[in-house]
Amino acid sequence: MAIKIDKSICDGCPDYQEGRCERICPGNLIAKEGEKAEMKRPAECWDCAACVKACPRNAISLYLPEEIGGQGTELKVQQNKKRSLWIFDKEDGSRKIYKNG
Repeated sequence: MAIKIDKSICDGCPDYQEGRCERICPGNLIAKEGEKAEMKRPAECWDCAACVKACPRNAISLYLPEEIGGQGTELKVQQNKKRSLWIFDKEDGSRKIYKNG
């Protein structure tokens, strides 16, 4: 299990010296490689989803274990000032969205 960074979406958070995901990762597992974020040691990922929530571009997703959402389910978070949308995209193409706030 580990996060996935979509390099076609990631812009490295140019407004910050370090990307938001890099600063928030409790294991110091994310670093910028050039202009994009990259997971340095995927096997050490804690699956905390802090980077998923911190990414302002929604470029980071987390694969969930079978007991939570099924193998291949991808979690993304879209946030605005009032609410978070937790988006679960399953391997079969189905999608569930949960609102928080």
